[in-house]
Amino acid sequence: MVYIFLVVGFVLLIKGANLFVDGSSNIARSFQVSPLLIGLTIVAFGTSSPEATVSIIAALEENAGVALGNVVGSNILNITLVVGVAAFIYPLKVESETIRKEIPFTLLASVALLILISDVLLQTVSENLLTRGDGFIIMLFFMIFLYYIFEVARNSREKVKSETKVKDSSSWKKNIIYTIGGLVGIIFGGELVVKNATEIAFSFGMSETLIGLTIVAIGTSLPELITSITAALKKESEIALGNIVGSNIFNILFVLGVTAVIHPLAVNGKIIIDIIIMILLTGTLLLFSRTNYKIGKFEGMFLVIVYIIYMIFIIIRN
Repeated sequence: MVYIFLVVGFVLLIKGANLFVDGSSNIARSFQVSPLLIGLTIVAFGTSSPEATVSIIAALEENAGVALGNVVGSNILNITLVVGVAAFIYPLKVESETIRKEIPFTLLASVALLILISDVLLQTVSENLLTRGDGFIIMLFFMIFLYYIFEVARNSREKVKSETKVKDSSSWKKNIIYTIGGLVGIIFGGELVVKNATEIAFSFGMSETLIGLTIVAIGTSLPELITSITAALKKESEIALGNIVGSNIFNILFVLGVTAVIHPLAVNGKIIIDIIIMILLTGTLLLFSRTNYKIGKFEGMFLVIVYIIYMIFIIIRN
């Protein structure tokens, strides 16, 4: 039954995220909100909502390893497997100035996270903690990111088309139901995933951090994977890459920021290595995008191989 509930939880997370994105995006369009703003905020938040729910619930249940491992594992999976598979399907062109600015911002957020959790090294204390104060600092970074997004949206306001309005009340009702139903699915699905994944981890002698980096991270990253693969198949390469970069920023700044504010996290020293790997991979993504202005099939294959090697590494480490 534990495995059945875990699968049910993942289904609720994925379906809930899809409904939330569809409903909230349509409501936003009815107010003539910029499509760019919708993509960088609502869609990114929607695909990151499983990570947010899982991490917050895990923190409240004092499973800090799952909470932090979920975010770091999801970001590594997004950069390697999701971008890699999408790029292998269709080369991801990096022409947008927005994308080129967001990748460095992701790198900055990752480095800031590493500094904030390195208490043993930097402050010579007995353990690493992501405190409430750290959470508020991360949320300030998130506010800076939102300000940037709104500036981009304001500058592109003339591109908004009035025909995207939701015209009749039945559409309004449907989209509100989708949005609320999606959030309910995300919340209940997240609770099922945390509870049952943790039970499975203990039964196999796995650590909370490992289960967060593997099973939970893969499950909560499925919305990003589905969205980016679909975008790549439609040759919408900017959407495919933008979804990943935006989701990674949300995962670090919003998910971990809110989680730490709600409940401080005790940090397992092993995950510092994973955060360093995340930083190196983000730098690799930046290098690929700035040198060739695209991520092609070769780079995509390289990233997928890196993820396979990483999975082997963390399983052996456990």
